[in-house]
Amino acid sequence: MKKGVLLIAAVSAIVLLLAFTPSFNSSDSNFITYTANPSTENIVLYYKDGNGKRIGSLGNLKKHTEAKGKKLQFAMNGGMFQEDFSPVGCYIEDGQLINKVNTRNASGNFYLKPNGVFYVTKDNKAAVCQTEDFKPSPSIQYATQSGPMLVIDGKIHSAFKDGSTFVNIRNGVGILPNGQVLFAMSKAKVNLYDFAMYFKNKGCKNALYLDGFVSRAYAPTENWPQTDGNFGVMIGVTSK
Repeated sequence: MKKGVLLIAAVSAIVLLLAFTPSFNSSDSNFITYTANPSTENIVLYYKDGNGKRIGSLGNLKKHTEAKGKKLQFAMNGGMFQEDFSPVGCYIEDGQLINKVNTRNASGNFYLKPNGVFYVTKDNKAAVCQTEDFKPSPSIQYATQSGPMLVIDGKIHSAFKDGSTFVNIRNGVGILPNGQVLFAMSKAKVNLYDFAMYFKNKGCKNALYLDGFVSRAYAPTENWPQTDGNFGVMIGVTSK
């Protein structure tokens, strides 16, 4: 009987502890962020250098941009990639369609519908949209497909669960009400619901998940100058 009482007490204590365990705090302090203005900054997607060699790391991207006389102000990995580092989905660079839109049905975060596309037009406008709404056109300068969408028309993706224990480091991109671009990477492991909530709370009507545990960010203004990583497509922001 004593063992039973002790077991009940122990279980009750665990339940009570879990009940009062605070959820992830979706505040700025838990994220590395950068807000880019497409009108005054260059938001560029990078994959390979002029010799056809994959750039790969954030450090190499920094050297690559500096060699072209540009100062890298922010960078992060930009969209999921295959084992050979080629893009899983659509990729447009300098107006050229490198990889077509991927509409397959399969397992994994990329294929959790709806997924989406982050793109920048030749007239310096940035957007995030669902893949089914994206149409490659001559007006698009850069585009990268990933998934799932985090925020869709102001609502968190319906598949995400508040309190989910499926956590990881995550990075993503959203469009603010003024048209500027919010890039964010969590400093600690976070579930998709809380990650999406961060973008929603910032006013993003649409936001896109980029990747998980591999995520890195070069953000010297945030005292977060990571230069490692081993990526396919990367996103870099430089001054015009």
